[in-house]
Amino acid sequence: MINISEYTKFAIDIAKKAGSLQMLYFGNITEIKKKSNHIDILTEADTKSEELIINEIKLKYPNHSIISEESPDIHNDSEYKWIIDPLDGTTNFTHNLPIFAVSIALLKNNNIISGVVYNAAADKCFHAEINKGSYLNNEKINVSSSSTLSDSLLATGFPYLHDSRYDLSFTLFKVFYDQTRGIRRLGAAALDLCFVAMGRFDGFYEFELNSWDIVAGTLIVKEAGGIVTDWDGNEVPLNGKRILASNKKIHKEMTTILTKDKYKIFY
Repeated sequence: MINISEYTKFAIDIAKKAGSLQMLYFGNITEIKKKSNHIDILTEADTKSEELIINEIKLKYPNHSIISEESPDIHNDSEYKWIIDPLDGTTNFTHNLPIFAVSIALLKNNNIISGVVYNAAADKCFHAEINKGSYLNNEKINVSSSSTLSDSLLATGFPYLHDSRYDLSFTLFKVFYDQTRGIRRLGAAALDLCFVAMGRFDGFYEFELNSWDIVAGTLIVKEAGGIVTDWDGNEVPLNGKRILASNKKIHKEMTTILTKDKYKIFY
């Protein structure tokens, strides 16, 4: 039996409840709202899932703080803070593509101590706790053994904002594409990180994400034997500004590319 804390058991439970709720909507979307632009969208599945998760946390841990994508932050005088993405991969969800997930993380004094990512469409639940390893449906997972970029498959994503970095992001994509076995763009960063943790991907990089996109997945990668940093190898900014995750063995090759002068605009 896996020895997991009360917090992680609770997070798994509410992630699965939210996932079950999402599956009631999956394939039956009746309304889509636009947020910042036509590709930044929101569905009732997002809001209802978030409402369920927040209400469960408030009931169980009324003094904890909560940061969530679609709702105002709840700041309490507590060392504990939950960070929630109720539905990562909303665009996939609305197009009946089963690559989406609930992401829930718990921080203690701003250190990630628990992370859960649940893909309801495939009934795949990833979880990790600090110093306890990473698991997929209670089976231990580990990062891949690929030792060079040339033997690696990467994942990435692109932000909604088409700003001055937009064209250069595709130049960077081409550089990595030419030096690897390929790059995938799945549209759900939380799952991208979990797929690095289980060895499906050897590395993942992206910019202009948010804390709720990356925090749970960051712990899951680290506890699976991987590494997660900023693009330059320094500590990863948990606001999601930039993230680089890998199996450790290809990390230096990736940072060497990501720190070239031509990409300074991303910093």
